[in-house]
Amino acid sequence: MKSLKTLLYSAALTTVATTGLLFVNQSQASAATTYTVANGDTLSTIAQKFNGSTELVNQIATTNNIADINMIFVGEQLTIDADQVATTPAQTPAPVVTQQVAAPVQTPAPVVQAQPAVQVAPVQQAPVAAQITTTTSSSKEWIAQKESGGSYSARNGQLIGRYQLSASYLNGDYSAANQDRVADQYVTSRYGSWDAAKSFWLSNGWY
Repeated sequence: MKSLKTLLYSAALTTVATTGLLFVNQSQASAATTYTVANGDTLSTIAQKFNGSTELVNQIATTNNIADINMIFVGEQLTIDADQVATTPAQTPAPVVTQQVAAPVQTPAPVVQAQPAVQVAPVQQAPVAAQITTTTSSSKEWIAQKESGGSYSARNGQLIGRYQLSASYLNGDYSAANQDRVADQYVTSRYGSWDAAKSFWLSNGWY
């Protein structure tokens, strides 16, 4: 008859063995996962669901005797070996690529060459059309005496000076020199000479 100690030891071994067997069986039972193919699934997407990559594609195809990894059917049940399922690795965020925009090419401003200054020729005054002869001077003096008594300061309304010229002709300069110069220009342009101006005055009482 076995002793009580021997019986207790044997029972303990039996319990350990049974528990270990149950543990092994439970591990083996949970080692494989059955997955039903849904619409739109591929082996790649299925592998992504289990471990976040496509590394299991070949293992799934081998385990389920799939000849063409590109051909699976909706409703087909696939066995996914739990030992081949890896924890989804932390995805490293893609580096941010900063796009460098090239600076626009600046077109240099055209060089503008300074134009040389245009030299304006001085305006040459037209020469007096006719020389004042002694006779002409006498006619000029005769008209001056008739118009103003020969006075450069004589005034008669808008008529100014020795030759009674319009103030607009003298342009504000009532000097003797300007009166003589403007009178010569007036007579030359209107009559051609003082003699002709005198003849007109004799016929009309003015020139």
